[in-house]
Parts: sequence; C-alpha cells; structure tokens
Amino acid sequence: MFSIAICATCTTGDDLDDEVTAYKKGDYKTELKLLQKEADKGNAVAQFRLGVMYDDGKGVVQDYKEAFKWYKLAADQGFAGAQFGLGLMYANGRGVPKNYKEAFKWYKLAANQGHAGAQTNLGAMYAKGRGVAQDYKEAFKWYKLAADQGHAGAQFGLGLMYAKGQGVVQNYKKAFKWFKLTADQGHADAQNNLGVMYANGRGVPKDYKEAFKWFKLAADQGHAGAQFGLGLMYANGYGVAQDYKEALKWYKLAADQGHAGAQTNLGSMYAKGQGVDHNYKEASKWFKLAAEQGFALSKCFLAEMYINGHGIKRNPSMAKKMAKEGYEAGADYCKDVWEKYNLTNY
Repeated sequence: MFSIAICATCTTGDDLDDEVTAYKKGDYKTELKLLQKEADKGNAVAQFRLGVMYDDGKGVVQDYKEAFKWYKLAADQGFAGAQFGLGLMYANGRGVPKNYKEAFKWYKLAANQGHAGAQTNLGAMYAKGRGVAQDYKEAFKWYKLAADQGHAGAQFGLGLMYAKGQGVVQNYKKAFKWFKLTADQGHADAQNNLGVMYANGRGVPKDYKEAFKWFKLAADQGHAGAQFGLGLMYANGYGVAQDYKEALKWYKLAADQGHAGAQTNLGSMYAKGQGVDHNYKEASKWFKLAAEQGFALSKCFLAEMYINGHGIKRNPSMAKKMAKEGYEAGADYCKDVWEKYNLTNY
C-alpha cells in the first residue's frame, strides 16, 4: 500500500496560502493552527491536511483515530485524497479495525476521480481478491489507468501481470517495458525483476552484465532477492569475475533476511569451504533454517549431514525423513542422496 502525498499547491484562501508557507518551512505549530481554523469551517482541503498531520504525527502526537475523523469529513465532501486516506486506514487497520471491503469502497471513490494511488491499490485488491472477488482483468484495467499517469507501483503491477499472464496474454517484452519504467524510478522489486529477466533472457537477450547492474541497484537497497542474485553471479562468474568471498557476503545478507535459497547456498559454501573456512556445523545451521521454511533442496543437503554426522549428530532416520520430504517437494537431488546412502535400509 502507498502513503499519502500532501497537495502543497492546493489553495482555497489566504489562510491556507499561509498554511502552505508554514508547511514548507516546517513550522508545524503555525500550520496546525491555520488548518484547524479552516477545517472547523468545513474546508475539505484543510480537513484532509489535518488528517495527514495526525496520520504522520507531524506537529501533533500521532493519532490514527483523529486522522480518520478528519479524513472522513473531507472524504464525505468528495475529496479524493481523503477517500484514498480512508482506504489506507481500513486496509491497514489504522484507527479502525481492518476491513478490506471498506478499503475497496473508498479506493473506488477516489479512483473514479483519477487518483493514481487509489487506482493502483484498487488494482492490487482485484489482483489479490481482497475486499472483492479476484479479477485479473479488472486489476489490469486499474493498474493501466494509474500507470499511464506515471505511477511506479501501477507500472510494476502491470509488469507482473504481463510476466505471469494474469488478465492478459503473457508477454515478457511488455513485462520488461513496465518493469524498466518502474526500475528507472528506483523501485527495488522492479530492479530485481530486470536482473532476473536479463539473467534468464526473458523479454530481452540474455546479458549477465546488465543483470548484475540491476541486481546491484536493488541489493544496495536491501532487496533480499537481488542480494541472492548477486551471490549467484559472484559464485558462478556470471557478468563478473568469480569471487566466492563476495558471493558469501551477498548470500549472508539475503540469508539474514530469511531468504531460503540464500540460506541453502550459504550452507553449501560452508560445507565446501568456498570463500570461508570449511565448517559443517555452520553449514547445517543454514540448511536447517532453509528446511524449516520448506525449501526442498536444503532438505537434501540436510539429509547428507544427518547420515554422515557432519556438523550435527548422526541420525539416519532424520536423514531418511529429510530426503523423503525434499524429494516429494520437487528436489530431484534428494533421490540421488537416497540411493547413494541406501536410505531404504533405515
């Protein structure tokens, strides 16, 4: 969901002109005084801005219930920004119990007035089936309206729909186009997705150097998937000189955020002594963390640790259990482990 942007250029009188000046100066005390005066007169713009102050806790103690009150007064007058604000509050349970149907109602009112943030969130609700029956075609429609206004979140949403073929025929070239527009605005998820598309040659010719570039931009923003992607590139020498220490560094950053693939690969590096001293105990720790998330391949590796007693107490029955679960979850390597160690006998 998205945050509220103050319309600092909307004016309806001298007092609000003065309020805008106070806002730009960071003089929240004066701003609050002027807004309160106009809001009490029923001025929708002032009511909305007062709601924003209470929502953000700027110049006042943060108070979601008070924010809701002022948004509601402005929204009932048809003010789109306030309708969007109410949608956010219902969607996130701020100041009111979480209620997706109510969120949908208020987003729709604002979206029908052309509010890009509301159109984007409406698209997301249709895509996820929150507060309304799931409908990818409707999701696409609302994302497109907002995307055409330059809204990064909506452009990203369109990219996902084209990439997955939801509500539209799957088209990686069009997915790339929308992700690129979003990525150029600094959107980390879109930057990561560009990295994936360049790495796999989807919608564009395969180009590891470009993949590395986009992964790096997203990884520097703390994106776990992109950090994992960089780890893969350094580990395999894709688009960059092979460097196990760098691979280890990026896997660790992603693993610490709970990325199961990174946890598994980090475990493998400790088990093989790549970029770090050989350490079975540390390897088993990371395999376990990934396995607890249901990551199939990590269970195969963990099965090997259990059967050999590497970094963990030898336990053939657990080895058998892990190998079976991993194979059933789609990791073919677990079949190799099963046959190599003849786990049927345990």
